[in-house]
Amino acid sequence: MFQLPDPPLDDSLRDGVDALADEAADPPTIVSISDIHGYLEAARSALLTLADHPEFAPVVTEGDDGRLHWADENYVLVFNGDLVDRGPANEGVLALVARLIEEAPPGRVRLTLGNHEALALSPDQFGFDEWYSGQLDDDARRRLCEAIVDGHVVAAYEGYAVTYAHAGADEPYDVSAVNESLVAAAADLRKAIGTDADVATQGRIVTDYPQVLGVGRNHLKGPEAGLVWLHFDHLSVDAPPQVVGHTRHDEPTTKGGVHCQNVLQETVDTPGGEAVFVETPTGVSALVRRSDSGVEIREPPF
Repeated sequence: MFQLPDPPLDDSLRDGVDALADEAADPPTIVSISDIHGYLEAARSALLTLADHPEFAPVVTEGDDGRLHWADENYVLVFNGDLVDRGPANEGVLALVARLIEEAPPGRVRLTLGNHEALALSPDQFGFDEWYSGQLDDDARRRLCEAIVDGHVVAAYEGYAVTYAHAGADEPYDVSAVNESLVAAAADLRKAIGTDADVATQGRIVTDYPQVLGVGRNHLKGPEAGLVWLHFDHLSVDAPPQVVGHTRHDEPTTKGGVHCQNVLQETVDTPGGEAVFVETPTGVSALVRRSDSGVEIREPPF
C-alpha cells in the first residue's frame, strides 16, 4: 500500500512540530488536508491553493512532468487520514504521498491513520472487500505496518495549538502514547500477516488498542470509538483543540475548539470548495478554492 523511503523517521520528528520549530529560524507552517479518498484531481486543486494565493509560498508545485512536487519551503504537510477508497485514483494518491515524503526533508510530510487505512490493516474484521482498502494483498498490508513502525504513519500529530488526528477524541490524550500504541499494534500484525494467526490478530488489535483503533458498540463510529473512527457528532464543544477529518461536511466546520476539514468529496461534481487548513504559531485558518478558481482565506469559527 505504501512504498515509502528508507530509513525510518527519526523518533524526535514523529510526534509533533516542536522539533522542527526548534531547529528552524522561522517556525514551519503546517498545511493539512484530509479524506482524499482517491480523488487525486480534487486533492491537487486543494494543495495548489497556496500557490494560487498571493500571501503564501507554495507547499507543492506542478513540475514539467505534470506531477506535484515538494516546493522546498518551510512547511509541514499533514495528510489527515483516508487517502483511499471511493474515488478512481487510489494508486495515484498513494504515489503522490510517497513522492512528497521522498522529496521533502525528514518529518515534513506526515500521515495520520484514517479509518480506511485501518480497514486495510484488518480487512477480514470489517469486510469492506468492495473497496481498494479491502482488496490489498499481504505484501501491501505488510508495507502499511512497516510504514507505521518506521514512523511515517501515526495516530496523531501535535501542531502548535491543535492536534491532528483523523477522527479525534472527546477527552485529552498524549500524542506520543497513542503513537506508541499504533506502533505496537502494527508490529503485532506485521508478524501475523500471512499466517494462521492473521485473522485473529486483525480483530485483537482493534480490542487491544481501543484508544486508536477501537470502534463503537452499536456503530463503528459510535461514542466509544477511537481516534480513527469517532464521529464528529460525538465530539463536545469542550473537546481538546483538534483538526480532524472523517465526518463529511459541505465546508470547513468548527465545534468548540475542533475544526473539521473533510470537504473534498463535496467538491468532486461542482467547481470550487477544495480546501486545506493552515496553522502557524498564531492560529488556524482555511484556504478555500472559489468557484471561479480563485482562493480565499477563512478564519475560524468556520
